[in-house]
Amino acid sequence: MATCPPYPTRAHRHTHWWQRTWVRYGALITLLALSGLVILALVREQTGTQGFLVGLGLAVLPVPLLIAAFRWLDRVDPGPWRNLLFCFAWGACAAALIAIVANSFATRWIATATADPAGADTLGATVIAPVVEESAKAAAVLLVFLFRRRDFTGIVDGVVVAGVTATGFAFTENILYLGTAFGTDQLTGDSGIASVTAATFFVRVVMSPFAHPLFTVLTGIGFGIAALSTGRHHLRRALLPLAGLLLAMAMHALWNGSAAFGEYGFFAVYAAFMVPSFGLLTWLVIWTRQRELGTVRAELPAYVLAGWLTPVEPYALGSMRARRVARQYARRHAGKEGARAVARYEACATSVAFLRQRGRRGRAGADFTARERALLEALWHLRDVARPALDYAARATAPPPPPLPRPVPPWAYPAYPAYPYGGAQGAYDARTAPAPYAPHPAHTRYAPYPPGGPYAPQGAVPPSRHATHARENPANRQP
Repeated sequence: MATCPPYPTRAHRHTHWWQRTWVRYGALITLLALSGLVILALVREQTGTQGFLVGLGLAVLPVPLLIAAFRWLDRVDPGPWRNLLFCFAWGACAAALIAIVANSFATRWIATATADPAGADTLGATVIAPVVEESAKAAAVLLVFLFRRRDFTGIVDGVVVAGVTATGFAFTENILYLGTAFGTDQLTGDSGIASVTAATFFVRVVMSPFAHPLFTVLTGIGFGIAALSTGRHHLRRALLPLAGLLLAMAMHALWNGSAAFGEYGFFAVYAAFMVPSFGLLTWLVIWTRQRELGTVRAELPAYVLAGWLTPVEPYALGSMRARRVARQYARRHAGKEGARAVARYEACATSVAFLRQRGRRGRAGADFTARERALLEALWHLRDVARPALDYAARATAPPPPPLPRPVPPWAYPAYPAYPYGGAQGAYDARTAPAPYAPHPAHTRYAPYPPGGPYAPQGAVPPSRHATHARENPANRQP
């Protein structure tokens, strides 16, 4: 009897040479390398060799901090390093080259057309530069959005991609500005705190290392919201990135034009716009990351019921503290390889949760089943190392149990209304009751009512006292 294969076979499709992966990677690496060489030559020509080295040494200082900050934001569902490397290289090489060439050409053309070099410089800095630079940086975000769609799933991914691209662009621009400032100091003989290099370093590296990332992050947020939109909203998906790009250009123009607002215009714009915007965007990204953790906790219990995960894993994987504790536990007991295995397990579980959420919303795509199966199989292969670590992390970071109720003292019984002999505020209190209704010393366990009192409930008098009460009742006396 003939049998069918478990999976349908696909017909062999011939791929052209330009569709092969290694050809695309080779072309991209070649483009970035050539852009890097050209930008290196241009910057070195404007700053000189000594100025270039000084600018390079000073400009590299904020880069690790910014990359670490964006990587920290992406800890819930970290994207591959190759995307971040591409973004940084694009910003430092391709975007910087486009900006230098386009800004110089536009400024010279305006100066020639208007015969006003000073006005051309101002117009180029406040209008031309924001449009050119933000468009060049947004190209990297667009490429990742189109060709690495699986890694671009929300606002946090857009913020990270845009921020790393802008970090690379600011790195190259700082080399140019710091190297030029150093050359000016060499000509004037200034040094120390009063030098132009020190002032440039303070403004660009100390006060505003987040300036370029802040502008481009607005574009990334637009792409991130577009990634969350369903396939039916084509107009929204097209307009949201464009709106983010326009906001980035506007804020960049305001920042560049702050020098034209007077002596303290820079500080006014910095305090009134840059710092609040930075705080607001930071809050937005952290709030979005907390929502992602909530998605993990909400979607993974379905896989617990199916047997893929243990009952404690949704809690452990939905807490950044528990994740960190799990990696530390694995590092202590299984070395660096164990910590990497736990990190991969956490990443795969998070991807499964996000994939399931997109599937429920109709945005998972036709390959949902294959991707889900691949991620679950990866979890299954890593379970021997990851599950003990996550179980320990869940127990170590579990909230403390609620405190036990305090024992009720013998006199703390509920107060009852007593009329007309009530205590304070009309409520009866056995401790402050009038003398005729005070509890008898021998029967305090029947408080708040005395044995046989007028307000005592039926049957509250002890059986041993029935006879005494019967004898003391005048109605029961024998004549």
